[in-house]
Amino acid sequence: MTGDYKSFYDERRHETYAHDYGTMRPEAHSLYPELLRFIEDFRLTSKRCLEIGSSGGFFQDLVPDYWGTDIAESLAKYYHKPYRVALGAHFPFEDEAFDAIWTITVYEHIPDLDKALYEIKRLLKPGGVVFFAPAWQCRSWAADGYAVRPYSDFTLWGQLIKFTIPLRNSVLWRSLFIVPKRALRHALFLMGIRYKRIMYRTLKPNYDVYWVSDADACNSIDPHDAILWFLSNGFKCISHPTHSTMFLVRSGPLIFSKEP
Repeated sequence: MTGDYKSFYDERRHETYAHDYGTMRPEAHSLYPELLRFIEDFRLTSKRCLEIGSSGGFFQDLVPDYWGTDIAESLAKYYHKPYRVALGAHFPFEDEAFDAIWTITVYEHIPDLDKALYEIKRLLKPGGVVFFAPAWQCRSWAADGYAVRPYSDFTLWGQLIKFTIPLRNSVLWRSLFIVPKRALRHALFLMGIRYKRIMYRTLKPNYDVYWVSDADACNSIDPHDAILWFLSNGFKCISHPTHSTMFLVRSGPLIFSKEP
């Protein structure tokens, strides 16, 4: 698994997540406005910042003191700021080395999710801030390309899976499962239960064929569960400060600060 995982994001990058890293501007990224606001709101231009899963370094010039880390050694040539190769879910930096961390559409791809989350806690200084934006609630059918492949590619069971995707992907259908789960976990949190391990659904990634975005996702993470994990591990949720906003969170980045 580790070999397939590293090969997919390094040696085979031209088949999967390759971009014209040398010319792509940060403004082209869909989350650029939110990230820029994060940098401005917390005055990070004079702070030491780390991007986890930094890809081709799109954002390396948004702050002067920028550091990037990713699993792919082949990306190093795109950086003129410091870049270090991640060792699985371990990021090779000293404890409490950074004032801010951001990570965008990365954590859904990390097999050892808990370890990678604790790395954020380890690397961030007390009072530091996090911009946490995985692809939320990745779909199990992405790995086999059900949404883009024709019915003729599948057995009868596979055709049934493909047929039901519009229903299963609807907000109403998903709410039937998400709302009761959130209600239970939030009630337990209010009763004093703390989540030292994040609650999430494991997915089987496809490292053979990149059918669609997140066909390679290992994890399906509900943003509500991410909030409960951070709150349970010494963080404050700045983006969703009340219990109602936490419970109703749907998408977008989460912003946290590490308690002193």
